Amino acid sequence: MSNLTAHFTLAEFTRSESAKRHGVSNEPTPEHLQNIIALCVNVLEPLRARFGPINISSGYRSKTLNRWIGGQLKSQHLVGEAADLDMDGFSTVSNKEIFDYIKDNLTFDQLLNEFNYSWIHVSYSKITNRKQVLNAIKDKGRTVYTRH
Repeated sequence: MSNLTAHFTLAEFTRSESAKRHGVSNEPTPEHLQNIIALCVNVLEPLRARFGPINISSGYRSKTLNRWIGGQLKSQHLVGEAADLDMDGFSTVSNKEIFDYIKDNLTFDQLLNEFNYSWIHVSYSKITNRKQVLNAIKDKGRTVYTRH
């Protein structure tokens, strides 16, 4: 198993039942791999140090995989800058606790509270980090993002 950092592996970022089911490749480019490592070093490793193991429910996505799952066309998952985290059933730590810790203590680009903390999305950019904090809600069947 290929470690990206002390506590995170490439397999955690690329695993996907949809990719397996549809025979879709989900391997990052070298540039995308560097973005994943930056996300690990700057966000996920500090979370691991504070809370213990972290569950990545969705990490890197190839364009083909992203299309299969209906992901956003400009998703930061496509370039290895984003991870969705879901601690429900994985730990005694809640998604909201993880969200609040990131918001108050770490550098990030976007932090999304997805549908009342069903999961959280966090991104990190090596270029610029906006510290944008949003809530995702459903409005007439569409996902809408509002300021947190």
